[in-house]
Amino acid sequence: MAGLRLGPLLRHVGTTTATVWVETDRPCEVEVVCGAPLDGGGTGDDSSGNSGGSSGSGNAASASCRTWRVAGHHYALVVVPGLPPGSVLPYRVLLDGAPVWPPADAGHPPSTVRTLPDDSGAVRGDATVRVAFGSCRWTTPGAADSPSVGPDALDTLAAHLARSPRREWPDVLLLLGDQVYADEVSPGTRRYLAGRRTGSPGEAPADQVADYEEYTHLYHESWLDPGIRRLLSTVPSCMIFDDHDVIDDWNTSEAWLAGMRGTPWWRERILGGFASYWVHQHLGNLSPAELETDKLYAEVRAAGAGDGDAYPLLREFAARAEADPGAMRWSYRRDFGRVRLVMVDSRAGRILEEDGRRILGEDGMEWLREQCTPDGSFDHLLIGTSLPWLLPHAVHDAETWNAALCAGRRGPRWARLSERIRRAGDLEHWAAFPESFEALAGVVARAGRGPEAPASVCVLSGDVHHAYVADARWRKGERPGSAVFQLTCSPVHNSVPAAIRLGFRLGWSRPARWAGRALRRHGHGAAPSVAWRRSAGPFFGNQLMTLTLTGRAAGLRLQQARPAPGGPRLVTVLDRALTPGVGGAAGPGGAAGTPRTG
Repeated sequence: MAGLRLGPLLRHVGTTTATVWVETDRPCEVEVVCGAPLDGGGTGDDSSGNSGGSSGSGNAASASCRTWRVAGHHYALVVVPGLPPGSVLPYRVLLDGAPVWPPADAGHPPSTVRTLPDDSGAVRGDATVRVAFGSCRWTTPGAADSPSVGPDALDTLAAHLARSPRREWPDVLLLLGDQVYADEVSPGTRRYLAGRRTGSPGEAPADQVADYEEYTHLYHESWLDPGIRRLLSTVPSCMIFDDHDVIDDWNTSEAWLAGMRGTPWWRERILGGFASYWVHQHLGNLSPAELETDKLYAEVRAAGAGDGDAYPLLREFAARAEADPGAMRWSYRRDFGRVRLVMVDSRAGRILEEDGRRILGEDGMEWLREQCTPDGSFDHLLIGTSLPWLLPHAVHDAETWNAALCAGRRGPRWARLSERIRRAGDLEHWAAFPESFEALAGVVARAGRGPEAPASVCVLSGDVHHAYVADARWRKGERPGSAVFQLTCSPVHNSVPAAIRLGFRLGWSRPARWAGRALRRHGHGAAPSVAWRRSAGPFFGNQLMTLTLTGRAAGLRLQQARPAPGGPRLVTVLDRALTPGVGGAAGPGGAAGTPRTG
């Protein structure tokens, strides 16, 4: 009898469709059966998170498909059509007709699909969309493995939602990079690697993953956590990778990449990284219509059917993606009523030659411009990118200075020294690619202008292990009418050394800004077209941000996971309006900086 190894993960949810991802322990038929809508739809007042009413006797919809095999693992992505808009529907997962989810001894509310309202509600602008986001989740099963890291904010959110009304749950969870740490593994994974490796020369470092099979272990370790499993089975998720999903400083520079390609273990590492990301994260980002036309997805399903295995096919794809940054577009777009999310790959698509460094190639940047063009169909534009666009001013100036020197502006001696500084200091954000920084500034400015411009343009990021809000304005030219913000939130679960805390606090200070300007002058750099100020933060801790978007109003809440009797709790440390018409994400009356347990 087939069993469920991983999942279910609820991924793409629209007005009438949903996709559910699973891994099974053998080939089988995977069926997802949605029950009748729960009473109250998406606005039930049940405080416990329970169903809020009888599920009824009929089924709203069901769908099934066969698994496909990759490197001996069996996967399925089930597309469920025909769901009623604006409804909350419990669902079950069956393998070869036998129910496997929810578990018989679950002891928690059923997993549900909450579909988006239809166009009439979206046009009226009366629908509320809640978007929770963060990045950098280092997985350590068991508190004994990570006593100094503190509570996991995602796990704490899962426990919090289990006792909260469904109307307060996020409509989508954005995971903005470092979903797994391939280069900083847990003690349990180190033991697994030691038991698997032969110790022969040429293998990857003993404390880092080496291939596809070891990547699958990271996903099992992260997503089999009971709280996370319940959360991801009910809250739709959108994902994008960052460097630790492959290796620290991934694609920092041309010299870095040449050095990595010279190691005997890099090729298997990057091929396994791309292939496992495509299977576990990327596929679920796509809509049913995109899946229907995705040639690689069709080829993988065909190659992995029956006794076949699609890993050789995925290896070929991964090799093309590694060799040519333009071979694959990892960026994608999602619409949630009148809220548009454009998720941007800021790692794999980089152009690294020093005389033409770009975060995105021209095709990728043109695609981004098209997706962000205001056409009256969205009231809020969210641009997700793992790396912050607007950094503390001193850090921004240091990165632009370093980029100029690495390009040879002060001669070859300075270029060699600056490359070492770049790697040692992790100077590889948008500011380290000045042309791309300005190109993104142009995209944001264009999106915020004109009669059809959205009320807000928010750049959502993680990576830098603290949280802050920065408000942007333009120094010259036509200024956007939309409110523009950089919203940065990380880590979900990781440590922040004291030196990093001090550095980022100082990075916003006036003396540090003076030092940054001096560096910019030394590198013969121009001032950026955008000016920005920090309006909240920095906040340090394991944390998540939530945007609440209703009509043209936007509110923001930042919550941190903190130890408490009976288990960790979410404490609100920031609650504010971003645009007129609403308080923070918890509703009117929230006070910025007032701790509140939730």
